[in-house]
This record gives sequence, structure tokens and C-alpha cells, in this order.
Amino acid sequence: MLRIYGGVPLSGETSVYGAKNAALPILAATVMVPGTTVVENVPDLEDVHVMVDILRALGAKVFVHGDVIEVDASTIHSTDVPMHLMQKMRSSIFLMGPLLARFGEVTVSKPGGCVIGQRPIDFHLRVHARTRCAD
Repeated sequence: MLRIYGGVPLSGETSVYGAKNAALPILAATVMVPGTTVVENVPDLEDVHVMVDILRALGAKVFVHGDVIEVDASTIHSTDVPMHLMQKMRSSIFLMGPLLARFGEVTVSKPGGCVIGQRPIDFHLRVHARTRCAD
């Protein structure tokens, strides 16, 4: 609990640390930009490394400099998310919408990741573009 008593102006600074649940959808969204996007304050986690691998497999040029990731999506040549990477993490499904938005098609398999109960992806599958789902 934070309790603040009035009468004295507040001042100061605080750092906001990067979060996986924010970084992964942002990195997926970079495929919609036919140019370079710089994402700062990205945590150094395995799921982030997998997302970088997927972006590279799609053809993006990705450069990692500490907690800064630079994605040049102008070179993307594929809309087929590799199954072996897709199955490494649940957040790989976040690529479906951005790829459909930019290219009008995408090929994905069921996402993987840890099993922590039922986590449906049906809202990702409700799309109005041409979608192919590989088993």
C-alpha cells in the first residue's frame, strides 16, 4: 500500500522495467512496419529469444543490443511461422494478426509453451482474411 499525505509536492524518478507480456506483442507488431522499429527496455528472457528467432525466420533483420531490439521488417519474405519455433511458446500466436494485416495471409501451427491450464486462442482465430492452419 502506498499512502500519500497532501501538502508537500511529490518529485523524483523511478524506473519501469520491461515486461515479457508487453515486449512479445510489441515485437510481433513490428512485422506490420515495412521498415525499422526500435524497441527499448526488452527483458532478456527465453521467450524473447524465441520471438527474435521467429522474426529472423520470417526474413526480418533483427539486431539485439542489450535491452534494445531493432527490427527491420522490410526484408520479410515469408508468412509461414516455422512450426518448431511456434511450438516453443504460446505468445507466438501474436504474430498471426500482424502478418495477416500486412500480407493478407499467414500459416501457423498450434502454439506451444507451458501448460498452466486452459488458455484458448479462439479470438486469434476469428479473422476475416485467408488463413491456413497447419496441424
